[in-house]
Amino acid sequence: MRTTLRTAGVAVRAMLVFTVLLGVGYMLLITGIGQLALPSQANGSLVRSADGTVVGSSLIAQSFQDADGQALPQYFQSRPSAAGWDAAASTGSNLGPENADLIASIEEGRAAFEELNGAGAIPADAVTSSASGLDPDISVANAERQVARVAEARGIPVSDVEVLVAEHTLPRDLGFLGDPRVNVFELNRALDAR
Repeated sequence: MRTTLRTAGVAVRAMLVFTVLLGVGYMLLITGIGQLALPSQANGSLVRSADGTVVGSSLIAQSFQDADGQALPQYFQSRPSAAGWDAAASTGSNLGPENADLIASIEEGRAAFEELNGAGAIPADAVTSSASGLDPDISVANAERQVARVAEARGIPVSDVEVLVAEHTLPRDLGFLGDPRVNVFELNRALDAR
């Protein structure tokens, strides 16, 4: 019959073995697979300028507004951010559909969107934040509503901006999941490079 001390020793050794195996070994295995199979995603999908400086991430939305929070007309605008554009504070608003604050926020967003882009249909993603508050993509309809403004602000033909939107439209994941979407950061970088 085992003594309590011997049983405790076995338990401690088992805990140490499994801590090393699962806590360290598993982590190293998954990190290695990530680095080999999906290195860009594993490293945050960082986007670098020509000189190698990190200018952003294609996975995290960024603000294209001035210091006063006004949208810069020469750029496509991202979805509203419940996280205040802070990647360390990724969060949705968690407000229900009948919450007065959410309704007021949507109405405010609707007015701002119409002021910036003119009257017309307003895509839902133009006035609501995503679950993370930092979704880098907007719907194709949202991008199309912004084309004329961006073209005018940059003094370039609408057709040129439409071509860039088409080039930066991502298909459905696996061909059937979700909707086609446009990565705002990548699109705005392409506009600046033009």
